[in-house]
Amino acid sequence: MEIYELIQTPRSCSYLPNLEAFFRYFYIKDCKTYLYHALLERGWRRFGNYFFVPICKACDACISIRQNCVDFAFSKSHKRTLKSPLTLQITRPRVSDTHLALYDKYHQIMQKKKGWEYQGITLESYYDTFVQGFLDFGYEFDYYIKDKLVGVAYVDILPPAISAVYCYYDHDFEHLSIGTYSILKQIEVAKRYNIKYLYPGYWIQNHHSMGYKERFKPFEILCNRPDLHENPLWAKE
Repeated sequence: MEIYELIQTPRSCSYLPNLEAFFRYFYIKDCKTYLYHALLERGWRRFGNYFFVPICKACDACISIRQNCVDFAFSKSHKRTLKSPLTLQITRPRVSDTHLALYDKYHQIMQKKKGWEYQGITLESYYDTFVQGFLDFGYEFDYYIKDKLVGVAYVDILPPAISAVYCYYDHDFEHLSIGTYSILKQIEVAKRYNIKYLYPGYWIQNHHSMGYKERFKPFEILCNRPDLHENPLWAKE
């Protein structure tokens, strides 16, 4: 296992206007499961071999959350969503022209819909972000209508926890609530294998892009910003 800390200069925040975002990064090659779990508990996320956590001085709006999947009860709305005609195939992370086209289409729509900054993606950058570094824990959840790929979610499955890494989908099938369906399927997997926690990433209350995670209450929030040698303090929201 090789670990390198990377220094990043502040940049404009992707979520809140007129603020700067600052992240701490580790590049970890062949990350061990025990270390990854320790990072998850302390609010870190993973893309490829890169692990990161926000350390913004002027803002603490991004809150790390987790669902207790053992105790999570599906609502009537959740059960209706799970009856979707979507089918799920679980594979190891991969990339194809179909992936790139769907990813690009999703982000073009999100630029118009929610004002995201649109950036195209190359095969190399997609591989580095979503395929590289999956090791023993990385999986891809593919969602199909018949034989058409309409959604992709990258999911890390560890013995004590699941991390929802990223999800994108075809807005032509937005009525199927693919993003919600994906989270519910991950909770289903957690329940099936007695995995206690799902870490869906950062939550910003009432935010147009990050507020959707409120649909999966109750959840726990990380109350501190612990270093690796410090204990994380989690509490019910």
